[in-house]
Amino acid sequence: MIGVFDSGLGGLTVVKELLLKVKGYKIVYFGDTARTPYGTKSPETVTRYAVENTRFLLKLGAKIIVVACHTASSTAMPVLKQTFPEIPFFEVVTPSMEKALRLTKSKKIGLIGTRTTVESRVYDRLFAEKDPEIKLYSNPAPLLVPLIEEGWLKKPETRRIVKKYLIPLKMRGIDTLILGCTHYPIIKKLIQEKAGKRIKLVDPSEEVASNVANFIEEHPEVKTTLETNGLEIFVSDLTAYFGKIAEMFLGRKVELKKVSIEEMVNF
Repeated sequence: MIGVFDSGLGGLTVVKELLLKVKGYKIVYFGDTARTPYGTKSPETVTRYAVENTRFLLKLGAKIIVVACHTASSTAMPVLKQTFPEIPFFEVVTPSMEKALRLTKSKKIGLIGTRTTVESRVYDRLFAEKDPEIKLYSNPAPLLVPLIEEGWLKKPETRRIVKKYLIPLKMRGIDTLILGCTHYPIIKKLIQEKAGKRIKLVDPSEEVASNVANFIEEHPEVKTTLETNGLEIFVSDLTAYFGKIAEMFLGRKVELKKVSIEEMVNF
């Protein structure tokens, strides 16, 4: 099966895209709701969490791991690949960068995300390697995740805050904007409205799901090991509120299964 993890429930936007693009395969998701958010924690702590999350999914039978978290993608990937060298990993940063490169005409690209993602400068390094002429303008958007999880998708406060985060980037003349957090696709229409039609959005959920789909088709030896059908969602803390968020992200009713951090680590 395909294992997916995130710091919370935002990565369900990736699951939603996987269900569309990689039909017929079992997906198991782990949302670390007991330790969220990752965006305010040190890279060392995030990396430790990512290793624990991966080990849990592998013990459940995952053959592919999708890191559906920008913070973990920007800090933990070297350690994950070194610790689990036999596992195909997919993260949300690289495909987003590649799509932005294909879209931009002005070579001025914007990024919004958590503070940890922005301050990691992972996008800066990747763009510098691929095209030194690219100008990347980043702006942390720490209020968007709690607003989305609170369900304030159409509130005037959310509209004003999105506009405020985008103004500095628009003033730089960007023509492409990377949604550097898997929560953001939930308000993609609002972000597009405030960004304007001239600016193209890069949705990391769509890009990583496409990469996974292509990989499976190109690697029949992996394809034959994947279980078929089904979706399981595990969380490290469970409330009725989390259930509502999960349904909002996936657009359908789901069952959440709780596994404590202790159980997960010792699984």
